[in-house]
Amino acid sequence: MTSTETPTPERLAFQVTRNLAAKSSADRDQILADPGFGSFFTDHMVDICWSAKGGWHRPRVQPYGPISLDPAAAVLHYAQEVFEGMKAYRHADGGIYTFRPEQNAKRFNRSARRLSMPELPEQFFIQALHELIAVDGDWVPTQADQSLYLRPFMFAKEAFLGVRPANKYGFYVIASPAGSYFPGGVKPVSIWLSERYARAAKGGTGAAKTGGNYAASLLPQAEAAEQGCDQVVFLDATGSIEELGGMNIVFVKKDGTLVTPDSDTILEGITRDSVLQLAADRGHTIERRAVPLSEWRDGVASGEIVEAFACGTAAVITPIGVLKADGFSDEQPQGSLASSLREELTDIQYGRREDRHGWLHRLDA
Repeated sequence: MTSTETPTPERLAFQVTRNLAAKSSADRDQILADPGFGSFFTDHMVDICWSAKGGWHRPRVQPYGPISLDPAAAVLHYAQEVFEGMKAYRHADGGIYTFRPEQNAKRFNRSARRLSMPELPEQFFIQALHELIAVDGDWVPTQADQSLYLRPFMFAKEAFLGVRPANKYGFYVIASPAGSYFPGGVKPVSIWLSERYARAAKGGTGAAKTGGNYAASLLPQAEAAEQGCDQVVFLDATGSIEELGGMNIVFVKKDGTLVTPDSDTILEGITRDSVLQLAADRGHTIERRAVPLSEWRDGVASGEIVEAFACGTAAVITPIGVLKADGFSDEQPQGSLASSLREELTDIQYGRREDRHGWLHRLDA
């Protein structure tokens, strides 16, 4: 930093406007009894502006509600938009914690860079979570395996039709109570192999958490549903496994090695990194590399691959039960490592087990 640059402050001075139409405690409790996922939202949201002239400014917590946009807003025409997904957990002592938020902040900024958007200082990203929990902490559920899903996002707001990065952006955080992803217990999922559609290409936006990547997955996901499958898995241009529509994938070999596809077209999963760290702590060898489809299929057929599972923020870990495509249906071997790692990770997140790596961050303090 030169002597003429202004240092970035550690904190922003938020203005808080309370929602006069906030849910009553009785209405909130009724929602929290069976929240589902992404169907209900808390009473407030975070809103921070950025402009080329003013930088980050006007930080506020305000009532949850519609966002006014000009029809020429750049996001509607050129898709400058990035987001994150994370959870807040209620511990037995009543405290509210989130999991590795600094990693979400780093990934958010990597996504922003790829979309030519301004980066939000990590301390502001994490402060925004604190500010929202300060007013909506009562929305964090107390029942087993429930959480408050946090969705930070940013998009271009400037009204213009020229093809260039916008000069105005809005950063927001909204929150939605989430029930157990597997209310009846964790069950293996069926996977459809997408051979017709691609999720991303080398040099593209595959490693960014941006809405366009998910939009591109919707049609093949619908195709998977038509084939009776729960999820879709994509291949890259070389025929190697990439990832699912919204989850990373991990293979377990008979010698205990965990192999996960890795390339610059794959979103770096925070849940995946955490799972692999826990496995490494147990002595498992970890390999991050290209995994050809033939290696998966041949490995299952020969017994070299003894388990395959998907991992992500919402489901945490789910075993894969079958891989289907035109012309084949491969039943997947079922092991115990996925469920064991899932139990360990969720125990850490909910405060039931020691957090050896310092991953938890308290939000209500």
